[in-house]
Amino acid sequence: MKKKITTSDLAIYGGTPAFAEPLHVGKPNMGQSKDFFARVNDIMERRWFSNNGRYVQEFERELCKFLGVKHCIPMCNATVALEIAIRALELKGEVIIPSFTFIATAHALQWQEVTPVFCDIDPVTHNLDPVCVEKLITPRTSGIIGVHVWGRPCAVETLSEIAKRRGLKLMFDAAHAFACSHNGKMIGNFGNAEVFSFHATKFFNTFEGGAVATNDDALAAKIRLMKNFGFQGLDNVIYIGTNGKMTEISAAMGLTSLESKNQFISVNRANYYTYQQHLENIPGVRLIDYNDNEENNYHYIVLQLNDKEAKISRDQLLAILSAENVLARRYFFPGCHRMEPYRSYFPHAGLLLPETESLTTSVLSLPNGDTVSKETIKSICELIRFSINNSDEIRAFRLN
Repeated sequence: MKKKITTSDLAIYGGTPAFAEPLHVGKPNMGQSKDFFARVNDIMERRWFSNNGRYVQEFERELCKFLGVKHCIPMCNATVALEIAIRALELKGEVIIPSFTFIATAHALQWQEVTPVFCDIDPVTHNLDPVCVEKLITPRTSGIIGVHVWGRPCAVETLSEIAKRRGLKLMFDAAHAFACSHNGKMIGNFGNAEVFSFHATKFFNTFEGGAVATNDDALAAKIRLMKNFGFQGLDNVIYIGTNGKMTEISAAMGLTSLESKNQFISVNRANYYTYQQHLENIPGVRLIDYNDNEENNYHYIVLQLNDKEAKISRDQLLAILSAENVLARRYFFPGCHRMEPYRSYFPHAGLLLPETESLTTSVLSLPNGDTVSKETIKSICELIRFSINNSDEIRAFRLN
């Protein structure tokens, strides 16, 4: 990237992309490869690849210790973990969730013929608005699933009070929130259960994986049965189940990632503050903030754009960044309610989701992680500043 950008430098004007290699939002973090391969070699020697082997058991113990929970049950992925938790809690009828979430939150319900009822969000926190939740409760409602978007906790106490008073189950999709806390307590300790994602795009990964955390012994016992076909001992199936087991290789990656989690967080935190510094005073641009009094993973660098002040739309800015090899992402565009089958089931849902509709057109997630240097971040921010300062000229071009 040149120190001084001019219009002719931009790839959309026929220039060379600012970055030779694509900068991805979700490039995986890696721990110490030598430690990982030592575990892999041990797995190969043992020839125990799945079915609750040594490394899955160790990984579960370490997760429980880190989170301060009684149970944190590793799974093959977070979607299956959601499905099993939903079924174990016997959710049925209707369950209230945000539309501003990854589609798996809704699909995990619909897959089991439970109707997701889309609720609007708080424009500041980007999480479920408890006032809207209360309005959507009907005799068919059996539960609420909050999503800790960007790793920032939901209104846990208010949602818990509503669920208790209305006789509802309460779950949290904590896919973004591993290693984050609320009032000094780690996410994983709230509601009836919380579900983590350890997908490769998350700050902490097991290649592919997830987990269900709970402090409810009976629920944990039920989930353990369900994730292993309902087996209780050899040849003794006592409950309906599926295959949600995590492999030994994934658990080995999880243990290796756990050992490096503080380093991952340190890099993310430094990157976040570098972005904050260089995005300051750009018209119409705001970086979402984190509560420094709590534990955060700082994985999501989320820019919120006010197109009236910036005089450029989020999608125009995305097109410019993409042309320059900065592969930013829209979250959670266009909202679950605008995806199938939900847009056919609920064609007018957007009328009840004004904050969701607004947010899906204004947020952009920027590259983070240990492959993104401070100089790269500075260059990305200079590109954003230039694009907004020259928005009148840029708007004259058709950006695909």
